[in-house]
Amino acid sequence: MNTDKVALEGMEFYAYHGFYEEERKIGNRYTVDLEVTTNFSKAAQQDDLSGTVDYVQLYEIVKSKMATPAKLLEKLGQEIIDGVFERFSSVSEVKVSVAKHNPPFGGICAKSKVTLERTRS
Repeated sequence: MNTDKVALEGMEFYAYHGFYEEERKIGNRYTVDLEVTTNFSKAAQQDDLSGTVDYVQLYEIVKSKMATPAKLLEKLGQEIIDGVFERFSSVSEVKVSVAKHNPPFGGICAKSKVTLERTRS
């Protein structure tokens, strides 16, 4: 069982997501946290990048998904997960949180956030 984790925390993006058209026009700040489960014992033993998940490539997946507008944070999260599974066959699980800063619903709220966890089937 793979229990090694690679994580990127606090990735920030300005993007144009939201259910309401106005949100998609003016944009907002978003924070994404990503954690993948893999087996990096080869990398740990041999100091070789090919034995782990390259976090630069993980960041590029998140960046590209955040650049494509979506209505729901849930959709963004699933798109990120799909991208990770497509790129890395060694990843067995993905956990991602997507947060929108200062969501526009007329009250004080620092962030609205969804978290998705998926296991490769």
